[in-house]
Amino acid sequence: MAETILELRNVNKSFGAVEVLKNVDFRAKSGEVTALVGDNGAGKSTLVKCIAGTYVADSGDYLFDGKPVRVHTPRDAAALGIEVVYQDLALCDNLDVVQNMFLGRERTSGIVLNESSMEQAAQETLASLSVRTLKSVRQRVSSLSGGQRQTVAIAKAVLWNSKVVILDEPTAALGVAQTAQVLDLVRRLADRGVAVVLISHNMLDVLQVADEIAIMYLGRSAATVRRSEVNQQQLVELITTGQRSDAQADGTREVSA
Repeated sequence: MAETILELRNVNKSFGAVEVLKNVDFRAKSGEVTALVGDNGAGKSTLVKCIAGTYVADSGDYLFDGKPVRVHTPRDAAALGIEVVYQDLALCDNLDVVQNMFLGRERTSGIVLNESSMEQAAQETLASLSVRTLKSVRQRVSSLSGGQRQTVAIAKAVLWNSKVVILDEPTAALGVAQTAQVLDLVRRLADRGVAVVLISHNMLDVLQVADEIAIMYLGRSAATVRRSEVNQQQLVELITTGQRSDAQADGTREVSA
């Protein structure tokens, strides 16, 4: 059984009078892909920002590797080994792959950048993920395809020995071939022992790579199910209504719509 490395319990978050998260539970396991799904406004983005330290939850427990922790800033999350790859990727088009992967964390030798060390580390990281679509780590990001950009962003997260990598809509706006490449990379990332959290509106992608699926509905945890327990129709039902007619039979948790 995979071990839970990240867990949030009874998390609440409000903005003024608006309750965005209401007693939300969430977990991610090492070596598995946990898909976080829900309709627009379900609270997915707010939950991820609470995990990443962009927001601080009003109440609830945050556990990492089984121990309570306090995450108040993105730096706190990064120190634990949590990296987030947002949908906009946060890559600089005018820089090459190496410069993007080390942006803000450059290696130096005295007062000079250690280019050879960074280039070697970038190449080794990409090789460890079996990435073969890049001609050179010195290519400018502006010359890369959407799938290649996503690959660089994921490799950048892996470079820092992350234990949890959160991917926000990694296949959005990608073609069929590029989507397949990214999903294959997501699977390889989990096979390395990393806990991968996949946020996606594409149910086919979710069903293809996820080991566990956490469904949110109107700011609440609607259910957490193993991939083998649901089909596409049942998953859509959970997302759109917050419940499933046979939910009690296979151990999922329901909320009232």
